[in-house]
Amino acid sequence: MKKQLLAGVLFLSAILVVPTRAEIIEQVLVKVNGDIITKTDLEQRQVSAIRQRTQGKVDPESLNNDENLKKMLTELTPQLIVGAVDELLLLQRGREMGLKLGDDQFKQVVANIRKEQGLQDDAKFQQALAQENMTMDDLRKQLERQMLIEQVQRQEIGPKLNITEEEARQYYARHPDEFTEASSITLREIFIEVPAAEGGVNVAKDDEAQKKIAAVRARALKGEDFAKLAAEVSHSASKANGGLIGPFSRADMSPQLQQLVDTMKQGDVTLPIRTQKGYQIFKLETLKASALQPFDSVRDLISDKVAGARTQTEMRKFLTRLRAQAIIEWKNDDLKKAYEKQIAGEPAGSGE
Repeated sequence: MKKQLLAGVLFLSAILVVPTRAEIIEQVLVKVNGDIITKTDLEQRQVSAIRQRTQGKVDPESLNNDENLKKMLTELTPQLIVGAVDELLLLQRGREMGLKLGDDQFKQVVANIRKEQGLQDDAKFQQALAQENMTMDDLRKQLERQMLIEQVQRQEIGPKLNITEEEARQYYARHPDEFTEASSITLREIFIEVPAAEGGVNVAKDDEAQKKIAAVRARALKGEDFAKLAAEVSHSASKANGGLIGPFSRADMSPQLQQLVDTMKQGDVTLPIRTQKGYQIFKLETLKASALQPFDSVRDLISDKVAGARTQTEMRKFLTRLRAQAIIEWKNDDLKKAYEKQIAGEPAGSGE
């Protein structure tokens, strides 16, 4: 598998419909307003999708021989052919709008890519292009495709994403769980180890540890600083932080510790607890109850959530209109059926 040196940008070369070269005779699968999607185009998408799903651990040559890969292809192909058609429709819309990638803009984007990928040396940059089997002209075409699609989405969908105060408050009221901070507990601990002994527990050592932890607890109850006591006597690694552990949720605690904490208030110290390796006491440092965050503090988050849902809905509506207006000529009946079935199964929800 080729190394993705231009990840995030050159990756588009594998998933966007790549124009066929004039000297190669291609099998056309579908025409969309006169533009074609070829068998090679679809295969590139299939290989890319399989590699993403298998984290790159697949040889393209095995796609037709491995039963699991065949099953994956059957699942993925309907989505891929719909995606290919939709991208062509968006590109065509972008051209109708007069969008294009200017020379200065292209140079700036390439400069940013080279800086981000550490390819400022010309030789390394050319080598990276060669590894991707791309020329500068290929790169420009791919970047322009990406730019056109993004610009079309921004211009067609962007104006519909302004969220009013009323809409935000309604979403906040309907989804309180999304804006509720979970309860959290922070403890301090002191641990006194009982040295291991052959053949079982050394009773004398166990008694010694038990007396020591009791004495330490008594000092804490008299007002000595628990953190200083932990740093002084604890055998736990947490002594470096004054015995501090957490914050964590109640569910993260053992049932035994949950029962203890449930009966405590802030500042309380537990009775000694016998563990497998010794004795332990805890101080309840902080107990933060779950609380709904104020609307004003999550206003931006609400807008993002609502806009995200609405983007998907508006994009589906927009693509439905483009598909309805398009002249789509299928050259492969199986793909046509897969496309139509996939389209029919798309959600038509209202977003929020």
